[in-house]
Amino acid sequence: MTDVNRRQHLDRLYALLKVLENRLGGTRKLKDCTGYMDWPDRGVYFFLEPGERRDSTDQLRVTRVGTHAVSAGSSTTLWNRLKQHYGTGSNSTNHPHGGNHRGSVYRKRVGEAIIEKHDLQEDYPNWGDRWSGIDRDRAEVRDEEYPLERRVSAYIREQPFLWIEIEDEPGPDSDRALIEQNAIALLSNFEDQTIDSRRNDWLGKHSRSREIRESGLWNVNHVEQTHDAHFLDVLAEAIDEMPRR
Repeated sequence: MTDVNRRQHLDRLYALLKVLENRLGGTRKLKDCTGYMDWPDRGVYFFLEPGERRDSTDQLRVTRVGTHAVSAGSSTTLWNRLKQHYGTGSNSTNHPHGGNHRGSVYRKRVGEAIIEKHDLQEDYPNWGDRWSGIDRDRAEVRDEEYPLERRVSAYIREQPFLWIEIEDEPGPDSDRALIEQNAIALLSNFEDQTIDSRRNDWLGKHSRSREIRESGLWNVNHVEQTHDAHFLDVLAEAIDEMPRR
C-alpha cells in the first residue's frame, strides 16, 4: 500500500463520513443523547474530536471507531455500547455523571491518559486493574475513582460522533466488523507515515499505550494492520441504504 493510495482512501473515507453526516442531519454528542432516540439495533460508530482536524481540510478527525456484537449470539445493541461510554446520568442514585471504565475500554483509556497527563497515579492506583486483581472493598474503590469517572464522562460526552446502521447478524465476519477493523487500520498512523497529524495537546499523546500515542486513535486493536480498501464500498452501500433522520 503506497502513501498515495492511503491518502486517496482516507479522502474517500472522510467524504463518505460527510455524506453520512448529512444523512443523519448532523453529528451528535453523547451529552445530548438518550435511549429513547431512534437508534438502530446494530451499527458502527465514529467519534470525532473538537480541535482535531485533517491536514488538508477543516473536517474533524476521527479519533475512535467502534462497533458491538461481533461475537456469535451476542445481543448487545448500538445504544447499549454507547451508553457504556456515556456512563451514569444525573438521576443516578450513586455517582451521577460518573461511569464504569471497567465496562468501557474507551473510558478506561481516556482515564489513563488523564492520570498520566496530570500525574495522578497515587490518586488512582487501581484504575487499570480488573476487579479480580483488586484486594479492596469495591465500594471504596468506586468512591475513590468517582472524580476521575466524572472527568472521563465530561470528555467523552463532548466528542461529536456519527453512526452507520448495519443490521447484520452478530459475528466476526459481519460487515460491521469489516468496517470497524479496516477503518481503524486506514486511519492509524502506527508505524506508518503520519497523515492528518495530531495536535501536540491531544490527550491521547499522554496515553500509556504506544498504539494510541502513535496511531492517533483511542483504539489499540487493528492499528498495526493494513486495510483492505473494499471496506469503503461496503460502507458506501450501507450509507446509501440508510433512511434519513
